[in-house]
Amino acid sequence: MDGIGSGGGAAEPPPFVRKLQQGFIVYRYYLDKTTPHAVPRWVGTLVLALIYAIRVFYVQGFYIIAYALGIYILNLLIGFLSPLVDPESEGGAGDGPLLPTKGNDEFKPFIRRLPEFKFWYSVTKAFAIAFVMTFFSAFDIPVFWPILLCYWFVLFVLTMKRQIAHMMKYKYIPFSLGKQRYGGKKGSGGRGFMTTDFRCLASSFSMLAKPRDYLHAKRG
Repeated sequence: MDGIGSGGGAAEPPPFVRKLQQGFIVYRYYLDKTTPHAVPRWVGTLVLALIYAIRVFYVQGFYIIAYALGIYILNLLIGFLSPLVDPESEGGAGDGPLLPTKGNDEFKPFIRRLPEFKFWYSVTKAFAIAFVMTFFSAFDIPVFWPILLCYWFVLFVLTMKRQIAHMMKYKYIPFSLGKQRYGGKKGSGGRGFMTTDFRCLASSFSMLAKPRDYLHAKRG
């Protein structure tokens, strides 16, 4: 009874759990720091994909894992190229295009159903998991890999054909190149553009605090 009454609040987790939680927060801290660096992130993912391909080629197996990995990445790619709000579910073509088609139209940036950072993170994590699975013989299911490769290519062509038809039907492009400026002085437009870039760069460098400060901010 005394032990129950003297607690006052929730019991603290064991030291191992606390270390694990702190390690996860530090991991998230450094992961968030990579958000503005898209090119280095994708270069690292390509290196990981190349290592995985060399591993599969060297062992001459685990083709079923490679096929499942390809299907998963294809599904992620469709989410990356699709708009957040599907025009078919919002009333069809009567709602008009998602992006402006004239110079005097209101600027509407393309909002993805799967953001670029989540797309990169999911692809990288999938390659890492698939690479680890190649070290376990239980996942080496014997299959005839040319059939799987042909089936994946057919599925890729049909899926991309349907996606391109959807883009042409609703007149949108899955990339935002920035808002176009009409009229005005070139000097002022250039200064505004550089000011925006400087603010983005400053916000990126503002995350260079210590992980301990980031941990306190998360708790707060």
